[in-house]
Amino acid sequence: MAITYPLPVSFFDEFPGWTTEFDLMWRQEQSRTTGGRTIVKDMGSPLWRMSVQSKSLKPNELDYWRARFNSLENGLKTFRGFPKSRCFPIAYPKGSWPTGSAFNGTAQVASIAANRKSISVSGLPSGFVVSVGDFIQIGDNDLHQVMESALASAGGTTGQFEIRPHLWPGVVAPRAATVKKPSCIMAIVPGSVSSTADLATGRGSLSFQAIEAR
Repeated sequence: MAITYPLPVSFFDEFPGWTTEFDLMWRQEQSRTTGGRTIVKDMGSPLWRMSVQSKSLKPNELDYWRARFNSLENGLKTFRGFPKSRCFPIAYPKGSWPTGSAFNGTAQVASIAANRKSISVSGLPSGFVVSVGDFIQIGDNDLHQVMESALASAGGTTGQFEIRPHLWPGVVAPRAATVKKPSCIMAIVPGSVSSTADLATGRGSLSFQAIEAR
């Protein structure tokens, strides 16, 4: 069976490791005035980048994951990545939603502010807590981090709260919003995969870096 790209969320979900870094890579130009102030200008929307480290792997496990990452062809192919610490919202570890399995983690962007950095979300369980540091996937590819806390009303709709990065051009409400394993499409940073094994035991770990690929 042919491998299709991007590799699904399950690929990175199954990876036996942790995202040691997951942050925005700002695309900015900087210049300093004679007064000492640094002027910063955006040259494009920021992209997500991450550093990942596996646990210690047995020789067979190490070879398995070497093969999986070789299928990504040193950054030529893509996969869906996300911060391992935020598979679920902070208030609901392991998906312990207020309504249990009746909510599958998918809601909807209900409104977008004129500044393109504030949204409200509908279709959530009553009383759903949105916490600073949560991640939300908007549409198929856009990953955003929550900057302000919010609370869903009895009808399941929040007030507007800020996110970063700003919404990408073309995003309008309504639009699907995912809070369960929210992800974006990413590509390996060429040359960043390392999988050195121990000479005596054959055990080793695999580490790599990746950047959002749009």
